[in-house]
Amino acid sequence: MMDNLATGSPAWLSPLLRIVILVPAGLLVFYHLTMIYDVLAGRGLSSDNGYNAIHLVLRLAIATSLTCVVLGVRGAIWTMWASIAALIATQYYAHFGFVQADFVAGRHPLSYLKGFIFPSIITTAFFLRERLTG
Repeated sequence: MMDNLATGSPAWLSPLLRIVILVPAGLLVFYHLTMIYDVLAGRGLSSDNGYNAIHLVLRLAIATSLTCVVLGVRGAIWTMWASIAALIATQYYAHFGFVQADFVAGRHPLSYLKGFIFPSIITTAFFLRERLTG
């Protein structure tokens, strides 16, 4: 295979990075859309309708920004991080007893941080791909 003459990187690296972005982003979009469906079907995470509405908006922002990240929109990566961080912050808000929610039962406070794993992989691949393609 030919190397990219501008960057010296192998030609197969850019398509691989696209896949590394697409797979976790696709999984996250599917997950958040199913969670949105659950809230709209009346199966929210909490008995507090305001809390469920905030989660609905944040999950919609996450799904939209991830779709834009897959399409290569540069500013979308920052929107993705802001919405994911806000969603995790609301989970901590519930965890420490400010809202009644079933998902907090038996969870360690650090368990919510695993929500940053896929976004970290997506971000690394996004900026590496951008650097390789110029």
